[in-house]
Amino acid sequence: MNCIIIEDQLPAQRILKKYIQDIGTLTLKATFTNALEAIQFLQTEEIEFIFLDIHLPKLSGIDFLKTYKNPPQVILTTAFSDYALESYDLNVVDYLLKPFSFQRFVQAVHKVKTNPHTDTSTTLVKELFIKSGYEHIKVKIDEILYIKSDTDYTELILANRKILSTEPLRYWETYLNKHNFIRVHKSYLINTTKIEKVTRTQIHLHLEQIIPIGRAYKDTFQNSILNS
Repeated sequence: MNCIIIEDQLPAQRILKKYIQDIGTLTLKATFTNALEAIQFLQTEEIEFIFLDIHLPKLSGIDFLKTYKNPPQVILTTAFSDYALESYDLNVVDYLLKPFSFQRFVQAVHKVKTNPHTDTSTTLVKELFIKSGYEHIKVKIDEILYIKSDTDYTELILANRKILSTEPLRYWETYLNKHNFIRVHKSYLINTTKIEKVTRTQIHLHLEQIIPIGRAYKDTFQNSILNS
């Protein structure tokens, strides 16, 4: 997808450019330090969406949006939370509060529709980048067996490796809710496509991985998986 950046702060520009490069599915067409320059560009160029700062010289991001009847899709980036309500009245895709992580950036990008003028849903992403320490590790979602919460981090368990993430389990539960993942215990989120056997208190996954079923999650699990 083609995108542009409208951001007057150079450090914020550099972060967005790095994230765009890392995600691998976006093409950055141009970067602008004010919205007036971007308006001229958009008169002749077609793009899918914009990373737009709110506090800009000459014309604010909010006022820029108000000049369009049918603007491109927009992901707002700002250090201030005061404009969140107003921004959603303008139908923005997401609102990134600086400083934001690469994982939060990816989550926002996944909300952008490849064709916003149709009612068809977007294809589910098949890969993601997991921030682990100073690295961003590419992982195929269907290769994740389960995710385990462990105090201050989570462990993503694959067939041949384990990846540590600082994102909490509730983040992964929300992020992967359309990818056949379900919470079965306060500490475990599993990939239901990897289930091989279910007993009264345990779930047996591929490669002999055994996950406990939490009492509080048992009914939901049975209703959504065993009775489906």
